[in-house]
Amino acid sequence: MSTAVTPKVYGWCPGALRPMMSGDGLVVRVRAPLGRLSPEQACGLAALSQAHGSGLVDISARANLQLRGIREEAHAALIAGLRDLDLLDEDAGAEARRNITLTPFWQAGDVSHQIALELAAALTEATDLTLPGKFGFAVDCGAAPVLTDTAADIRIERDQSNADGLLLRADGADTGLPVTAEAAAGEALALARWFLDQGGATEGRGRMHQLTARRAPPAAHAAPAPGATRLAPQRPGATPLGLLVALEFGQMPAHTLAKLADHGVLRLTPWRMLLVEGIDSLPPLPGLILDATDPRLRVSACTGAPGCPQARAVTRDLARDLAAAVPAGQHLHISGCAKGCACPGAAPLTLTATGNDEFSLIRNGTAADQPLKTRLSAGALRAAPELLTEGS
Repeated sequence: MSTAVTPKVYGWCPGALRPMMSGDGLVVRVRAPLGRLSPEQACGLAALSQAHGSGLVDISARANLQLRGIREEAHAALIAGLRDLDLLDEDAGAEARRNITLTPFWQAGDVSHQIALELAAALTEATDLTLPGKFGFAVDCGAAPVLTDTAADIRIERDQSNADGLLLRADGADTGLPVTAEAAAGEALALARWFLDQGGATEGRGRMHQLTARRAPPAAHAAPAPGATRLAPQRPGATPLGLLVALEFGQMPAHTLAKLADHGVLRLTPWRMLLVEGIDSLPPLPGLILDATDPRLRVSACTGAPGCPQARAVTRDLARDLAAAVPAGQHLHISGCAKGCACPGAAPLTLTATGNDEFSLIRNGTAADQPLKTRLSAGALRAAPELLTEGS
């Protein structure tokens, strides 16, 4: 019989200078400037992954790249390699502050590009700014928003009521501050300081949406913000900037990363996809999903056991086996524990591991919500995938 286990919540994200230990070794997160890797940097990262880790590379939900399974004794050599690739911050504090998600569809010299550069520089210099480890910024100033569903605490967006204007918004607030491109970075840091001054980070933790649920944003943030709209999921395929390719569960072998670098500059996205600049097709490669109708796009799954010490069961093998049974237009999230790292929000279908071979089924909820069915074995789900949807 399974017993309730409360998963450990770290309250911070790994970096390169401050890695996190997992079940398969250290997780080292690389925050590529502007979310962009040159072919030389991508090849270098692939080589570092193979030399010092498991040879597996993830893309996080904030468009960062993670090297998995790094051996503790090899961390210093890895850091030296990242420095040679110009992918290392000055110190762990600067690395943590520079937590920016940039629309992958920015173009050189546009407003998003300009603001992201200025914000990164300002955050690096703001050595007195001690924000919670998960606190982040979104720069999403294209004609249409694409980061609405991406986690962020401070958002710089196109003002949908004024096509030429920009809006700075505290996450969770329905009003914001009109800003110019030149003032946006400075005002974003001012909003971050307001968050701290208002007690948004107790014991080093806290998120902006939790603060705005308790109190109004600053008085100057009075301009109406557009209501949140559910975005259609991004799919593999051609874009004006290049080819979007999905990664199975956001992970690929390092040699696939190296092969992709042969085709051009790579942009990381918060959708666990890569954008390969300047191309419109690719040959099949291990771990890549090139077909927009691939059923694996209808499932999310965390690392699971044994790679994550919090996970109570293997997740991704089951996700592969159940993908084809997920109805079109729905999504299945398989989580190794109640934290729900692969899909923090509600999903139409969620399986949360509660034991070595035991899952609870939640409908239209998160991995921690009340289940509809309990004690479902992986074998039973494989034999009768209709268990996911029967009665709905």
